Order: sequence, then C-alpha cells, then structure tokens
Amino acid sequence: DDQIERERASQRLSGGCCALAAVYLMGKFYVANAGDSRAIIIRNGEIIPMSREFTPETERQRLQFLAFLRPELLGKEFTHLEFPRRIQPKELGKKMLYRDQNMNGWAYKKIEEDDLKFPLIYGEGKKARVMATIGVTRGLGDHDLKVFSSNIHIKPFLSCSPEVRVYDLTQYEHCPDDVLVLGTDGLWDVTNDKEVASVVMEVLTSYEPNDPCRYTMVAQELVVRSRGVLKERGWRLANDKLGSGDDISVFVIPLGGPGNYT
Repeated sequence: DDQIERERASQRLSGGCCALAAVYLMGKFYVANAGDSRAIIIRNGEIIPMSREFTPETERQRLQFLAFLRPELLGKEFTHLEFPRRIQPKELGKKMLYRDQNMNGWAYKKIEEDDLKFPLIYGEGKKARVMATIGVTRGLGDHDLKVFSSNIHIKPFLSCSPEVRVYDLTQYEHCPDDVLVLGTDGLWDVTNDKEVASVVMEVLTSYEPNDPCRYTMVAQELVVRSRGVLKERGWRLANDKLGSGDDISVFVIPLGGPGNYT
C-alpha cells in the first residue's frame, strides 16, 4: 500500500482494489483478505469459510472508533454516531435511538445540532457506504479518493491490513474433489456458499478425477452462472434475478495433490 502511494505520482495512477491472497507454505494454506472478496474450502461436501468481507457494516465499530479519536477526519461534515435514519432539523431536542463505537445495542439520546450532520456510515447492506463514497473498508490504494465535492479524504478509514486465516492441509485426507475457491464480490453478490459448492460438485463429477482441466471448467461455470444471460431487461440468472454487474474473478484450487495426469 505504501509502494502504491509512492508510485502514484510517477505512474500517474489513481484508484485502488481489494486483495485476496492464498499462500501455500510447509503444508499450510494462509489466506489473507483485505476487502469484500471471499475464500471458502469445500472438503467432502463441507463448506469451510476462509475469509470474511470487510464492509461499512461489518467494520462499523472500527470506523466509528477512528472517527471518535480523530474527529478532524470528518471535516465538520459528518458525525461518527449512528442513528436508525437521517435526523431532521425539526427533531432537535427530541430523543432518538443511537449507537457509538462502544455499543453493540442501541440507546436513547437527546438530538443535538451535531447530530444533524451526515452519518459516517450511510445505507444498509450492499448499499452501505463510508461517507457516502465507498462500500468496502479494507483494500490497497485509493490514496486520492475524496468525498464528492470536498477535500475530505477517505483513505484514513480504508485499511490495507488483511485478516489472515490458516488451514493445515496435513490434518486431513483430501480427495481430488476437495478445493479452495477464491472469488471477487461479483461472484458472491448473486451466489451464496451453498450454491457455489453445488456447482463445484456438479462440474467436478462430470470429469475424470485425473483430468487437469476440471478445475478450470468449475471456475468458468461459476463465472458464467453469476453473470447470467443477456436479455431485454439486462443480464439475468436462471431464476430470472439480476445477474452480477460487478467484475467476476474466480480461482478453483485443488487440495488433493497434483494427481497422476495422463
């Protein structure tokens, strides 16, 4: 992340990205995630999560705590407190539910002038944004990203530190159908873990266990099904729901060893 910042001037590059990495070292997989991509292991039909998404909702307390410690980062335009909805000027002096960086539940407070500011985290689910700007809270780059029509930088809230999970391959016997699936949010926005596991098993069983292309075909099928088919009303899935409009990158990595390919 520091290198991206140093090179942004010389390379004249802006923007950023999430990062999901898997490293195999001495019998163990180390999976590091910074952003909203996801990794799962499918072993004997069982789904084992190897990451979690970092979004404004999942990291609410970290974001609020940083804003509480450094209120200057909010540019006098935002409040670090969270309310169930936007506060209206006519509600000054009334009581409303709120929560701060120390709270999991909600409590009541009397509405003050500062509470009328725009919330640090706005929206819910996939529409949640930090300062109404970005929907992820960890990633690389984006050093120049600012709130629209302002000089307020987003980067202090966007952490490049990944969460790392470890999987010990030596603790289990793995068959050729056991895999690690890595996918960007374009896959997971429209496909859940169980659906991905179902596609994995469906495609793998249609190929011989020693066929090396079977894993590539699983990844391809996951991408195709998540994108859907182009119809008059846009890209649609088999159930007629909207297909993914985001980028879709998928890796399917076998855990059962290289095999004896012929």
